[in-house]
Amino acid sequence: MKLALCNEVLAPMPFQAQCRMARALGYAGLEVAPYTVCADPAAMTIAQAGELRQVAADHGLEISGLHWLLVKPDGLSITDPDPAVRARTTAFMRHLCELCAAMGGRYLVHGSPGQRRVPAGDTHAQALARATAAWALAGEAAASCGVTYCIEPLSRDQTEVVNTVAEAVAVVQAAGQPALRTMIDTSSAGLAEDLSVPALIERWLPSGLVAHVQLNDPNRRAPGQGEMAFAPVLAALRQGGWDGWVAVEPFDYVPDGPGCAAWSAGYLHGLMQMLDAASGG
Repeated sequence: MKLALCNEVLAPMPFQAQCRMARALGYAGLEVAPYTVCADPAAMTIAQAGELRQVAADHGLEISGLHWLLVKPDGLSITDPDPAVRARTTAFMRHLCELCAAMGGRYLVHGSPGQRRVPAGDTHAQALARATAAWALAGEAAASCGVTYCIEPLSRDQTEVVNTVAEAVAVVQAAGQPALRTMIDTSSAGLAEDLSVPALIERWLPSGLVAHVQLNDPNRRAPGQGEMAFAPVLAALRQGGWDGWVAVEPFDYVPDGPGCAAWSAGYLHGLMQMLDAASGG
């Protein structure tokens, strides 16, 4: 497992400073929210994305992937009934796949709950059909760029469209795009799933359809700052042979962004060392 930090935790810092701190804390990568590195990500060039990749590399880091994809520019939606809005959104999703590849990233995480809600007057089925069509196009674009596009199941308080891994898997299978997968966000999973997170990992990891994991407590704070036990989560990932990225993504930074990043790194590295010792590794 390789540990990444979602960079908005350090967003007030310049990107170089984010890289310097993340490396000093023991992270191997940054998972980048595009709006934190460019006021209008739609206008970001491939060359600019490559520059970010180089900055990270200069600090001994990788850009593992992208998340919070549709925050900026304004007015994006994969469920809007207006075809022009959806066309602009899917064009931007294709652009993000290109940017991700240029940054050296391997995956994109499509959360963005505000841009996938059921519009007023529409049915859930209508919204889901539009979202599925958009995600299928994103999967096609991801394949052409050599990256993976992940549908993030989100808790029901955030969006009505795709709340569980099973629902995301149904979309992936309907879309029929090999580069379209799903992922597990432990905060949302702790709120939306019937299974515990370790049981969820055991259920879905063997399917090959889970391409990423984000670690956070259901209380939206860092791992270890709430009720969820993360040693069983990491143990389930190891038992399942997970050798990909796991990204720290809190939303409530306690005591602050840098402190939260430091806490998360220390807590998770400590758990990993404990599991190593228990297994004789």
